[in-house]
Amino acid sequence: MNGYAPVAAIVIFSVAFVLIATERIHRVAVVLGAAGLMAALGLLPGDDVFYSEHAGIDWGVIFLLLGMMIIVGVIKQTGVFEYLGIWAGKRSRGQPYRLLVLLMVITAAASPFLDNVTTVMLVAPVTIAVCQQLHLPAAPYLIAEALASNIGGAATLVGDPPNMIIGTRAGLTFNDFIVHMSPIVVVLFVLFVIMARFMFRKSFVHNPDRAEAVMRLNGNAAIKNKALLARCLVVLLLVTVGFALHSVLHLEPAIIALLGAGLMVLVSGVSAADYLAEVEWTTLVFFMGLFVMVGGLVETGVIHALGGWAVDAIGDDYFVAATALVFGSAILGAFFDNIPYVAAMAPVVEDLVARAPDPQTGESLWWSFALGADLGGNGTAVAASANVVVIGIAAQHGQPISFWEFTKYGIVTTAVTVSVAWGYVWLRYF
Repeated sequence: MNGYAPVAAIVIFSVAFVLIATERIHRVAVVLGAAGLMAALGLLPGDDVFYSEHAGIDWGVIFLLLGMMIIVGVIKQTGVFEYLGIWAGKRSRGQPYRLLVLLMVITAAASPFLDNVTTVMLVAPVTIAVCQQLHLPAAPYLIAEALASNIGGAATLVGDPPNMIIGTRAGLTFNDFIVHMSPIVVVLFVLFVIMARFMFRKSFVHNPDRAEAVMRLNGNAAIKNKALLARCLVVLLLVTVGFALHSVLHLEPAIIALLGAGLMVLVSGVSAADYLAEVEWTTLVFFMGLFVMVGGLVETGVIHALGGWAVDAIGDDYFVAATALVFGSAILGAFFDNIPYVAAMAPVVEDLVARAPDPQTGESLWWSFALGADLGGNGTAVAASANVVVIGIAAQHGQPISFWEFTKYGIVTTAVTVSVAWGYVWLRYF
């Protein structure tokens, strides 16, 4: 790593991250400015911005988000989110912590199969609806759901985008992830439910009058068009099955999402203005800029140098290697967004695995890498796609969540869950 390019890339990325964290300038303006500056200075070739698989915009993520945003935009027209909000309020009897647990369970249970980004897109509108009914601040519930989605999504191959990258690179199957990742994910989620009781305790203000009012509401009356809802649910079921079988169908999740969006629009007859109004355009643009920023670090050799230093420091001690992958991936993934981070570091891990003395030891490094990257996604507000999407939805509904409001909970959650995950790696593999 020689010359001015790596230094320039680090400086631009660091300044941009500080500006995002301080929120002095809108985050979209920051990433676009930083991405443009990296391209203008030649830190990554112009074509790589649009076409490079590892150093440019990840169009698979962008179109996955776009497709699911359109699907959610159509479904929203049926009134089902208001219905589910009333249902959740009644099931929880208006008790804030009970409501939080209910929403987290739904989120964590759906994330391994729908992927965590899709899940928060579906659950967040429900959360905002029920919080409005109960006069509760939505931000703590949305933050908890994003954190729960990143934990729950770690359980399967399709639950978290980094797992898809790791699975493809390492040749790991859906069942491999279930066997190795789901046991610790269940433990971590239960632990997080307990932690949430204390982390968000100031938000648990019970309003008996509002709770009673919610108990009297008729959820069925919220459904505006039952025939449309039925058609939408059929399409959503097909999309869910497509996600689960994407490796068998040889279709990328983004293609399935776009096909589902097209079919949803076709069968619904909803006007383009209505469903496109629900697309989080600022979130999509933010991701594009963020991918280019990280691409600058990849193209100038910064990420590769970090991986090389790690390999040299580890030597032949594979428990140290696993430890470095768990904690190092959590720390780095929290700052670089775990999707481009995993894409950049996967070849480094592959080199480590190739030098391992036996297949089990080599495979343990992949699981260490996955756990660190997935759980590190909770580290900051920009560490995972689900976090960025939740913040975008909150802002669109007049419930803004600041970088630090999210991150103060995310850091604690990451520190605890990553430490427990490291213990799991040690007990199971070493």
